[in-house]
Amino acid sequence: MFVFARMTSAGVSLLLLFFLISHSVMRSTQSSTPKTDEFLGPIECLERNFTRESCDLVFCPPWQYCVDGGCSCKPAYLCPTEGVAYVCGHGNKQLRSYCQAMAISCQSKRPLMSHFGETCTADQPKFRSSVEQGTAVVRIFVPGTGSTGGGGEELLVCPELWDMAAANVACKEDGHPLGAASTGTVSYVSLASYHGDQQLPGKCVSVRCQGYENSLAECVIYDKTSIDNRDVATATCVQPPDEECDFRCVNRKCVSLSQTCDGVDDCGDRSDEMCCKKCRNGAFRCSTGVCLHKEAVGDGLIDCLDGEDESKKHTKPQTSLPLLTNTEYISPKSETKASRVHLESKLNCGITKTPRVNDADDEEEGGKGGRFKRVVGGLPTQPTQIKWQVVIGMNRRFHCGGAYIGGCWVITAAHCIGTNPSLSITKDGVSGPDSLKPNLAALTVKFSVWNRYKFQETTETVPVEDVLVHPRYKPNTHENDIALVRLKKFPFSEECLSNNPAVSPVCVPWTTRLFHPNHTCTISGWGQDADSRLSRVLQWANVSLTEDCQRIYNDSFKPGMICAGDLDGSVGACQGDNGGPLVCEDELGVSYLWGIVSWGQGCGQPGFPGVYTQVAHYFEWIRLHTGWPAVTKFNS
Repeated sequence: MFVFARMTSAGVSLLLLFFLISHSVMRSTQSSTPKTDEFLGPIECLERNFTRESCDLVFCPPWQYCVDGGCSCKPAYLCPTEGVAYVCGHGNKQLRSYCQAMAISCQSKRPLMSHFGETCTADQPKFRSSVEQGTAVVRIFVPGTGSTGGGGEELLVCPELWDMAAANVACKEDGHPLGAASTGTVSYVSLASYHGDQQLPGKCVSVRCQGYENSLAECVIYDKTSIDNRDVATATCVQPPDEECDFRCVNRKCVSLSQTCDGVDDCGDRSDEMCCKKCRNGAFRCSTGVCLHKEAVGDGLIDCLDGEDESKKHTKPQTSLPLLTNTEYISPKSETKASRVHLESKLNCGITKTPRVNDADDEEEGGKGGRFKRVVGGLPTQPTQIKWQVVIGMNRRFHCGGAYIGGCWVITAAHCIGTNPSLSITKDGVSGPDSLKPNLAALTVKFSVWNRYKFQETTETVPVEDVLVHPRYKPNTHENDIALVRLKKFPFSEECLSNNPAVSPVCVPWTTRLFHPNHTCTISGWGQDADSRLSRVLQWANVSLTEDCQRIYNDSFKPGMICAGDLDGSVGACQGDNGGPLVCEDELGVSYLWGIVSWGQGCGQPGFPGVYTQVAHYFEWIRLHTGWPAVTKFNS
């Protein structure tokens, strides 16, 4: 038997008010320790209250920035307008792209988008949706997208893709801030019987939402199909008061433990998918502990920070769902992908796209024979192998290493600048922003250097415009051991480097969660070997990121420091490598400047891995000086 619970709008409001009052009482009595199971956790992660806007764990969409670990709304004019479709908004506002519509909605917290189309007039019908009282059936009206911009069609929602993420969007659009309490389906035959003589739409559309949308219009709407007496989707929007709660979302919604870590945004803020030990129901777990819907694997849109969901070792899973197409309606997912591609195309960091050049001297200097192993446990590089490696020269001598990050910027260690005798340090040991200014005329940055005694054809020496030492650098404790070197531009130009095929920037990581202990990374430099002899040619070595360095170095290990090396002492950085790069590569082959050679207990001593400045810890400080587009490949 088919039964509907009728409820007036006043009754709904009273029930919602009762829920909010009872919920405020419960918060004071409920245990503050969240429940976990074999999928959800750990507690330490859950207590951080991560959501979809926590860009330490997930990407911001193209209409948001990543600022201080959180996604913030972009101005709409910064959205790409190339290769995207026009959007018609409510209020007859014409927008150049889906990204622009979402940027405005991000600011106002209200849905703006009606539909894709190049016309947007007052007499043109606009998208609308509702959750029908009494039946909980979801109804939508999709406007026509022809050149005249007229027409449209009333539709129901097919059940194939319907989930809590989509139901949350439908309920929020219907005036329920916490979204849906549950999803379901109902027989079309029973629905027709309930409505009697009232005509029902005979077609439905499948809808896929991510959960961040303000309206079903912003979700992917697939081609409509005939219902043919099948079931259609429903959403129950009013959440009953809960005396006990398995999982309290960050937005205070309550869901069951079985709804967490399944790749579906049941909370509406994605907090149920952010801290997962493993994933349910075939969902995909990123290394950051975030569970993705299985459809996200191999869909051409990078969702995991390290790109693992799009790496070749993972294939798109088989599905029993019918083949769905987007021939009638433009896909917002495709538009988001186009915007991401456009934004990322402006940056070229982290991937060496040009062939190595001028490698003829390799054998002459022992490159193949391995005669000059000066990074402890390392091997000679090819002459143009590490294209972001630079030499910080002082008074025409090799002084320190560094890494080129794009534009006119190089990163090195603060102690490399602080070794200049002309520098002054404040009495409290904290370097003031103007107290660590070296003699800039004595400094140069050399690119494409391999042999310390013989330059290559591609070697380029660039004068220094300015040096920015971290304002809280403490030489006595190595804290905040990081500095930015700004290169001098050519006269009447914004460029500071020639178009050099042997030079390429490395990406700057924006989150400390991109790489994890035991990840294999690369160090490079001209430092000493175990016999205290300086290297003639640039050396490189693989090292592993080390866990729990606090235990090894005790109080000497400070925030903003990381360890890497082998505990047996066989590989590590040494004197002369200072300021040089520790570079880690993600699953898609993008290289990030994960660390800067800072200090350690000797060179390659057993039990004492090298200590590096963690570049991601200083991302906001770096970006403050270099600007938005110059420092990172993603989240721009």
